[in-house]
Amino acid sequence: MIAKTTIFLALVVLVVEPGAARGMVVSSEKVTFRATTLTGGLERPWSLAFLPDGGFLVTERPGRLRRIDAGGKLDPRPIAGVPEVSAFGQLGLLDILVHPEFETNRTLFLSYVAGDDRRVNTEVVRATLDGGALRDVEVIFVATPKHYGGRHAGSRLALNHKGRLLVSLGDRGERRRAQDVSDHAGSIIRILPNGSVPPDNPFQGQGQGQGGARPEILSYGHRNIQGLAVHPRTGEVWAHEHGPQGGDELNRIEAGANYGWPVITYGKEYGSGASIGEGVTRPDIVAPVHQWTPSIAPSGMAFYFGSQFPAWTGNLLVGSLKFQYLARLEIRNTRVVHEERLLSGELGRIRDVRVGPDGFVYLLTDAGNGRLVRLTPGG
Repeated sequence: MIAKTTIFLALVVLVVEPGAARGMVVSSEKVTFRATTLTGGLERPWSLAFLPDGGFLVTERPGRLRRIDAGGKLDPRPIAGVPEVSAFGQLGLLDILVHPEFETNRTLFLSYVAGDDRRVNTEVVRATLDGGALRDVEVIFVATPKHYGGRHAGSRLALNHKGRLLVSLGDRGERRRAQDVSDHAGSIIRILPNGSVPPDNPFQGQGQGQGGARPEILSYGHRNIQGLAVHPRTGEVWAHEHGPQGGDELNRIEAGANYGWPVITYGKEYGSGASIGEGVTRPDIVAPVHQWTPSIAPSGMAFYFGSQFPAWTGNLLVGSLKFQYLARLEIRNTRVVHEERLLSGELGRIRDVRVGPDGFVYLLTDAGNGRLVRLTPGG
């Protein structure tokens, strides 16, 4: 069960200065910062990664991978060699992750949705960035079975402290699949960077398909995870997922654990508000660390341990699509004890949240003319 912890919410005061180049100044509880647009003209940007030269790589959901230089200039030519993507509904090119040794090996990972005749699911490739193109593109994971429909593909990528690749997958809009460990849907996957299965995965050796557990599964019972982060100090894996009508969840991930969807949830049926499943707790199911009702539609998440905002050290930053804000969560003993909501409605739908090597915070906005925004301290 969730401990009874009082959560305080706080709003902030915005001072918008003239001139887009200067951005806006935000006076928040602990810091004053400026939000500046570095780049516009991105079509439904989904994920952001940092390059060693100070530049950026951005995925666009329709299927393009874009490069932005350190000064914020968008290369008009998409990077070639991206796999063919099925982009409809909520689906398309999703997350990007650069290898920790990217400067020498030029390796990156992409998650995206692909298939034939609209029977699709999430896939992951490993590739080498060579100038303006991807080379040596290798599919290292395919979520099965593939299915019709344009909902709930996930997907976020992360490397844990042991160098294992984590992949979040949605339930594909079919609730029952999240409780079936013979099905990848509604789970977090843990594989090695070459796609093989680590020997200590919780379902390793329990058979595959036809009722057997998929050995790649780390945890299950998830609805649609669009935020995944590894705590830089502890190595703990944290994830948040969309609930239906209410019940968005923040979870601390344990190997082999069941997170409940759709058996246990704070969410309700759309429209009618009827209950879903058996209730909000059950002894054999891991309860969320925190839940949002009404739903905020969380997307993008990062722990802050940078040098630019020392007052935010250890905080968790979460973007909201529905209410268009950046949530700053203070966590104590794995419990959220305070939430501050920043930039409410000022930037639009916040799709991704990243902390750069420079310690600044970077946001992507989800729009047909999406933006890359940088948060810097001071007015």
